[in-house]
Amino acid sequence: MKSFSKIAALLSLAGALAGTAHAVQDLPGGPGVRQLNLTSAATRIAAEQSWLHWFMLVTCLVIFIAVFSVMFYSIWKHRKSVGHKPANFHESVTVEVIWTIIPFLIVIGMALPATKVLVASKDTSNADLTIKATGYQWKWGYDYLNGDPQGVSFVSTLLPAHREISNEGARGPDVPNNYLLEVDNPLVVPVNKKIRIITTANDVIHSWGVPAFGVKQDAIPGFVRDTWFRSEKVGDFYGQCYELCGKEHAYMPIHVKVVSQDDFTKWTADQKKIMAAKADDPSKVWTLPDLEARGEKVYTANCQACHQPNGKGAGPILPLDGSPIVNDPDKTKQIHVVLNGRNAMPSWKGTLSDTDIAAVISFTKNHWSNHTGQIVQPAEVLAQRGK
Repeated sequence: MKSFSKIAALLSLAGALAGTAHAVQDLPGGPGVRQLNLTSAATRIAAEQSWLHWFMLVTCLVIFIAVFSVMFYSIWKHRKSVGHKPANFHESVTVEVIWTIIPFLIVIGMALPATKVLVASKDTSNADLTIKATGYQWKWGYDYLNGDPQGVSFVSTLLPAHREISNEGARGPDVPNNYLLEVDNPLVVPVNKKIRIITTANDVIHSWGVPAFGVKQDAIPGFVRDTWFRSEKVGDFYGQCYELCGKEHAYMPIHVKVVSQDDFTKWTADQKKIMAAKADDPSKVWTLPDLEARGEKVYTANCQACHQPNGKGAGPILPLDGSPIVNDPDKTKQIHVVLNGRNAMPSWKGTLSDTDIAAVISFTKNHWSNHTGQIVQPAEVLAQRGK
């Protein structure tokens, strides 16, 4: 009876797991459940790439069937057991011409449409909007370089809630369809506009790509590359960093939100207000409570994924709780680590403002078991830039 009870328990568990698996649904603009084909196209280039994929596949399949059919037919029809004797001949100009011209025509027939799509995918001229995408370990920074949103910039990071789900094993019905793909600040672009994406990186090689747009472009430190897309649909579209860039590579998603022109105009106005609010005067003197409140938000958005909410770190990530550098009376030591990075920690010089850096350092110096009472002002961070 005990054996039957164990078997029943295992079957119940398998059924529960199967039910959980079936609860996962296709993600519009992203991957599908048991997806075999390419992602549904949202741009003309992606649609043509999908057509090329099937055209090449069918062409190769036809060639395969034709060649091997002739080969197996010849082997079977002219086998020795039915009395056939091997022919003895040498050159045949006709055969040489045929098996040279036919493959040549096949290659031309495959190369022409492929070349057309490739050339079109590289034509980034006459873009309506240009955006620089900078890869960081492990997030994306976006800067709008022209048009109405010129000057708008932000960092796009995986939502902390998704990282927590991953840490817990990503099991159960609470795992969302956009698991490890949703970010705090998606890239917003207008529909039916040509968007040029300039890619570069701050540390190692990354790669920016969205399958629904048919784009993928490496982001290389010290170099500038570009690609483009024109979405014909509104909605949310997802991609990931497509270059292995370190231990947090799986937590570096790309989320593009395509909206109408009116919604994009409203979003631009809101972003400019946010940018103006963030343009803090570096000479402003802050109180410790205000710095801690702002620093906690900065820590949650940028530092918590590695250093953990409790500041204990993990593996090669050093703890902040009780850290000698954090508790050192010389505040410049921690400022330099945050500005310039150290070991596995990236540089935040180009990602966070002086006020954000001052706030997060003040937060860590006065949180958990750290009670230094020290305050780092934005002017102190500014003074250390470039040193």
